[in-house]
Amino acid sequence: MIHRLELHTDILHGTFSNNYNPILTVKSGDSILVQTPDIEWGYSKKKGQERIIYQSREHEDKPGHPMIGPIAIEGAKRGMVLEVRLNNVVPGWYGRNWAGGIENWQNTKLQLTSSERIRLDWKLNTTTMTGSCQIGTKQFHVGLNPFIGLMGVAPAEDGVHITSPPRYCGGNIDCKELGRGSSLFLPIAVDSALFSIGDGHAAQGDGEVSGTAIECPMDLVDFTLIVHENMNLQMPRANTSAGWITFGFHEDLNEACAIALDEIALLIMDIHSVSKPEALALASVTVDLRITQVVNGSKGVHAILPHGAIR
Repeated sequence: MIHRLELHTDILHGTFSNNYNPILTVKSGDSILVQTPDIEWGYSKKKGQERIIYQSREHEDKPGHPMIGPIAIEGAKRGMVLEVRLNNVVPGWYGRNWAGGIENWQNTKLQLTSSERIRLDWKLNTTTMTGSCQIGTKQFHVGLNPFIGLMGVAPAEDGVHITSPPRYCGGNIDCKELGRGSSLFLPIAVDSALFSIGDGHAAQGDGEVSGTAIECPMDLVDFTLIVHENMNLQMPRANTSAGWITFGFHEDLNEACAIALDEIALLIMDIHSVSKPEALALASVTVDLRITQVVNGSKGVHAILPHGAIR
């Protein structure tokens, strides 16, 4: 079955909690079509149309990323795995990103904390898949690689949880490989899964070094939710055009590397029936470690095993 959700305050929230009531209940294998707001909770369908500003239905004091959800999946139980298959991701006509002017570790290191906080306004062309912005008298152009920054299920821990740091159950992963055609596998922490999605990005480099990608609304996010009863994961995992991907999240970048590396070793062990030292030796000649992002509290590292790299 295909479900279409119209963008409205009633389907948006800005924190994670396993106590939130679902906006929709679906069956495993169902697809959902949505539009998502920009990072500032706004949406404009076309140039010249005023942005509509939405609110969180949960009325948080400080809502984070605007997310669609939560969505419950029939038969999903804690300990199972939820596959989020991204069938299509279409960005809107505009995007924005920011740099400098606030206190964070990268601005401190680059001596930009006290500088002006600049904003680049991007015009997005989904026909040519390019974005353009004006800086002074110069116009700059980049290629687009639209993806979804935030996908997660509700954590097992009680309470209300901010959206910024990625977790064992997903969230603000900000991995640029999670675009059209990819599948993200999430360990289900609570019954019904309670899945949420948002944070459209039109383009981003690994690291997301200024703290923002080209943050944009999405005119269409088409995704399918599939419950895997016999899979067991402790951390998110993805299957993308670049290869199989494992993730590590930690405040310490070394620890994040270790988690991602341990997860890729476990994946190679499972696929090729080898020992952990043998898996690590194979990983050392085939796997790329990349810094997903360094700006979300918990830093992210992803390990990519290209398809067919080990035969």
